[in-house]
Amino acid sequence: MEGVVLPRVEKFKYLGAISVDIDRGINHRIRVTWKKCKSACGELCDKKIPVRLKERVYRMVVKPVVLYGAKCWPIKKTQVQRLMVAEMRMIRLMCGYTRLDRIRNVVIREEVGIAP
Repeated sequence: MEGVVLPRVEKFKYLGAISVDIDRGINHRIRVTWKKCKSACGELCDKKIPVRLKERVYRMVVKPVVLYGAKCWPIKKTQVQRLMVAEMRMIRLMCGYTRLDRIRNVVIREEVGIAP
């Protein structure tokens, strides 16, 4: 480019997504989503707020962060599973449940109204 030599890099960020390795990109998306979830935790974790309102906030604020750029991901089943595990952990946090409560994911998703 006009005599300028561009340095060779192992990874780079394009439109907020780390390019080169899909696993790194998915890990980055999960970390960014957790940051967003924790910043909205005041609203999402408040027991006084109705579950349906929390579900709407989750759909508008948190879910777009994890799915940003997902249309162009050549994704595998194991990577989909990692995304689903992270999402379910966020939903459990939002509802105030833990794995020790032994409530099935399907029941929690029906209660909140969030499809997998």
